[in-house]
Amino acid sequence: MTDFGGPIPQAWLLGLAQPGVLPAVTGLAGLLVGSFLNTVIHRLPRMLERDWRAQCAELAGEVAPSGAARYDLVAPRSHCPACRTPIRALHLIPVIGWLLLRGRCAACGTNISPRYPLVELASSLAFVAVALRFGPTAECAAALVVTGFLIALAVIDFDTHYLPDQLTLPLLWLGLAASLAGDVHSAVIGAIVGYLVLWSVYQAFKLATGKEGMGYGDFKLLAALGAWLGPAALLPIVLASSVAGAVIGLMLIFFFGRAREQPLAFGPYLAAAGWLVMMAGDALPGGLLLDTPLDPWSLDP
Repeated sequence: MTDFGGPIPQAWLLGLAQPGVLPAVTGLAGLLVGSFLNTVIHRLPRMLERDWRAQCAELAGEVAPSGAARYDLVAPRSHCPACRTPIRALHLIPVIGWLLLRGRCAACGTNISPRYPLVELASSLAFVAVALRFGPTAECAAALVVTGFLIALAVIDFDTHYLPDQLTLPLLWLGLAASLAGDVHSAVIGAIVGYLVLWSVYQAFKLATGKEGMGYGDFKLLAALGAWLGPAALLPIVLASSVAGAVIGLMLIFFFGRAREQPLAFGPYLAAAGWLVMMAGDALPGGLLLDTPLDPWSLDP
């Protein structure tokens, strides 16, 4: 059995093994993580666009404006985008804050999108599902990390058609790093095959039609899923995401008049399929995996 470094980690595992404790803890953690993911989803694309504009200005020989306000995941503090009034700490409590405000800014009355509490609730429910699926194990910790990344990537791609390298590449490298405790061979093969599968589809589609059918972010996301889940997971992920994307795309065309040429973000389908395959699988062959499941009751006192 792996040595977890003393009585405190063992006590934590014993506590988490109590009925209902782990789902409750992960559910609360999911709410907090979901609140942070809302910040990432809203700000990261804008951070990228600001950086791209600055790079274009530099290439054009233009002088960058001085004294630009800091804008990242920490600053400025959360505020209403309409009136710029800072949001009180009480109103930042996940879900509850939105309910207290009744979906409106306390200062100007502007509607606050219900997607904020929905992302928080979805994160919480997904975390609880992971806890129930994997229990107090190293796999559970790994699956929670993957879940957080996938939620952020799915919503960002849905909004902007961006799958930022700032998220896909860390997810990929974390999967490869975590495989040092599991099956490195499977993780490396999964990452390589995952990237090449969609890259090949992209090249074939471009050769046949002269158009680009997807972005490079999709290749990197599938490579990351391959690193975490192994090569055997790639076929069901690609099939499930492709079928779901095709069905929903056809529904949008026939029921809502969406143009056939209008691009459809593929990242949300990849993310959802990857999460479902992870939940349905027996283990994380490419990820953080111990030869023996963690059984806190077998640990020495």
